[in-house]
Amino acid sequence: MTARIFQSQSTYQFPLQNSTYRTLLRLHFYPSSYPNFNISNSYFSVVAGGVTLLNNFSASLAAKPFSQAYFIKEYYFAPSQFPTLHLTFKPSDNSFAFINGIELISMPPLFDTDPTLAGSIGPDDDFDTAVAIPIQSNNMETMFRLNVGGQYIAPTNDSGGLMRSWYDDSLYIYGAADGVAVQANTTIRYKGLPSYIAPLDLYSTYRSMGPFVDVNKNSNLSWVFHVDPNFMYLLRFHWCDSEMTKPNQRVFDIFINNKIAASQVDLYAWTGSIATPTIRDYVVQVKNKTDDSQQLWVALHPTNKTKAEFADVLLNGLEIFKLSDNANSNLAGPNPTISNLMKKYQ
Repeated sequence: MTARIFQSQSTYQFPLQNSTYRTLLRLHFYPSSYPNFNISNSYFSVVAGGVTLLNNFSASLAAKPFSQAYFIKEYYFAPSQFPTLHLTFKPSDNSFAFINGIELISMPPLFDTDPTLAGSIGPDDDFDTAVAIPIQSNNMETMFRLNVGGQYIAPTNDSGGLMRSWYDDSLYIYGAADGVAVQANTTIRYKGLPSYIAPLDLYSTYRSMGPFVDVNKNSNLSWVFHVDPNFMYLLRFHWCDSEMTKPNQRVFDIFINNKIAASQVDLYAWTGSIATPTIRDYVVQVKNKTDDSQQLWVALHPTNKTKAEFADVLLNGLEIFKLSDNANSNLAGPNPTISNLMKKYQ
């Protein structure tokens, strides 16, 4: 593995294919041993397009919680009036910066609908009060991208030539109620959803609660994620119900950090047909707490308001993106810390 090492501030200049669309930037890091450089002493900042992506960043520390030798930081930049993206690496005092690989991709319109603010639905499911959050000018960082109920989808199997990785969701499921992973037994087609949104493999598997009605009515299917506080997060839910054949068979609510994001979700009623992929976007503000580990919770719960035929939920995929701050100039979070549990195994 090769790396370019910077002992002083250095800048790349990349021409943009189409600055009126979002641009995807991937930074590849392999914090290994390099001749004459101690990787544990590497701390640096990265700024791209005037947005601080990393601040006093340690790739060595960042790799440890992942328990892997390399990792990728992925960002989506808002449309720009400038034809060139400047990418600057700035070492901290008495330190150095490095990078192993850079990808720059002109994006299709992945985010063309403003998401709904979780918790803005009024009493008695008054959707007229739901607040849409404009995100056209926000820059984003990919935090999690999950194939729920399925296996890892490699970049070479992604759609739209975007080379995204989709990971198994099982590491993030909360509690013993992990539901059941199901493989669709029917052919999945996009049916109007642009193919670049996600690969068909994502919509061919899903996680549901299982057949125990009484248990399902009194429980949730939940996931928990560690995120940086004091940012807003966009959550994209991917669905494709390959079982239900009419409305009001499987209906459920979505909670994000205990706030109602959507009520009475009926996928067949939304799409009007079986095995039809669809997506919905929601945003939530994650505020700072006194402890040093901030969590983002997602929970799906069957609703009995519509007297649905089955007490069950469904999810095929989930993406979580950090949104830049109010000035749209910062996405940097603190260096991660290693949990006490992980320390025991080191």
